[in-house]
Amino acid sequence: MRPASLFPLGSLFVFFWLVEGRIIGEDEAGFAECNKFFYEETPPKGLAEPFHVKICQKYNGKERFATLYSTQEKIPVYSAFRYAVSGESREQGWMIEPQIDDPNSNFGEMMNEADAVNSVDNLGSKQALSTDYLDSDYQKGQLYLSSLNSDDFQVATYTLTNAAPMTQSLRERWYMNVNSLMDLALAPYCGNGDDLYVITGAVPSDHRVKDKVSVPDFVWLAACCAAPGGWAMGFIKHMRDGDIIEDVMVKDLEKLLPSGTQLFQNNCGEADQDTEKMKKILEMVNHVQDEERMVQAKSSSSQLSSSQNKRSARSLPDEANESSLLRTIGGIVATPFVKLFQLIYYLMVGILKNVLYCLWYITKQFVGILENGVHRMCSATVSYFMAIGEELVSIPWKVVKVIVKIIRALLRILCCLLKTICRILSIPIRVLVDIVSFPMYTVCAIPAVLKDIAVGLGGTFYLLLDTAFGTIGSLFHVLFSVCKRIGSKVSYDNSGEL
Repeated sequence: MRPASLFPLGSLFVFFWLVEGRIIGEDEAGFAECNKFFYEETPPKGLAEPFHVKICQKYNGKERFATLYSTQEKIPVYSAFRYAVSGESREQGWMIEPQIDDPNSNFGEMMNEADAVNSVDNLGSKQALSTDYLDSDYQKGQLYLSSLNSDDFQVATYTLTNAAPMTQSLRERWYMNVNSLMDLALAPYCGNGDDLYVITGAVPSDHRVKDKVSVPDFVWLAACCAAPGGWAMGFIKHMRDGDIIEDVMVKDLEKLLPSGTQLFQNNCGEADQDTEKMKKILEMVNHVQDEERMVQAKSSSSQLSSSQNKRSARSLPDEANESSLLRTIGGIVATPFVKLFQLIYYLMVGILKNVLYCLWYITKQFVGILENGVHRMCSATVSYFMAIGEELVSIPWKVVKVIVKIIRALLRILCCLLKTICRILSIPIRVLVDIVSFPMYTVCAIPAVLKDIAVGLGGTFYLLLDTAFGTIGSLFHVLFSVCKRIGSKVSYDNSGEL
């Protein structure tokens, strides 16, 4: 094979290696390595169906975003991604996922539709193809916009699993809305988008392109800021001309989706959300909506002027039927007046448009001021009445609490009384008899005690007398004995001398 023929094949091989779209198996949790594109790495709940496939979109070996694709409607249910630095959008070739139509395909990554015609079985049976959009009023509209990325990131977004049918005007306005919301309202109030999680989705209608691809009834966007003091917000874009993108709360958006849907785990930290940031975001959203209204007004005015030109062009053949002489004379005479009337007409129209625009602007500002004043007054009134209502409601509750405390105190007293009675009843009868008879025994024992005291005192006195008399008698006896001995000795001495 010649080197010239090897170069395109090598380029195609390198492109397939760079661009990947892995189908997530049923045995894998969530979106596997693409779970990082969801808040707290938890995909939305309540949206998955048996005919949905989960795709982890990759490019250059790195995960770019995650897609839940409906093989029945042939449009994405949603695409989830993280905010990145925006860049200038460049049109790329559209790719398909061969494994959706042919699970046994040897191609594990996304590939160009033209290259898949002869390589993939049942091509287009479960996913949309570029040929489905040919000769129709619809174009391929991305849910995850390529303009939200820069450089090589954009390639991964050009897959038909990330596109839904949109008319040209609605597609342009959807792209304008998403880019403006990201740049003006969402990313600046979430640390420049570093902690911003975004999900864009489509809700199918009964209308189909060539009876194959469902046309969305509306597309939606939900954003969750995971930074401290974060917030969550939703947006809806109906696929009807004249409809402006609407801002809604995420809970209200979930009500428009299948029952039981929860887009963000724990409602994106609902308890810690910053309402002040959300008010500022809504102010920027109003600017985005005004921008869309102005674009819509310009497009309608351009359509009106083109229709007027067509009507004037159709009137030319009628004028050509008049005689050349009358036409020439009438033209010469009428031209200055026509020019004058045209000038007056354009001046009047311009003045009227400016006056109407000024009146519209003044009215809008006045209505805005009045609306803000009424809103604040209503909020203050509601807060005042709510505070009064809370106090009034709390009065019966406080009375009930006091009554309950009184009843509890009475019950405690009764309980103590019953405990005392039980303890009294638990004392043996013999002890009670002894306690009752104690006074009687005490009174009856007093005479005996007094008698014993008297006997004791008498015995003591008698003992003292006996002791005294005994002591005195003993002394006399001793003296008598001494005197007797002395007398006998004196008598003996006297007899010796004789």
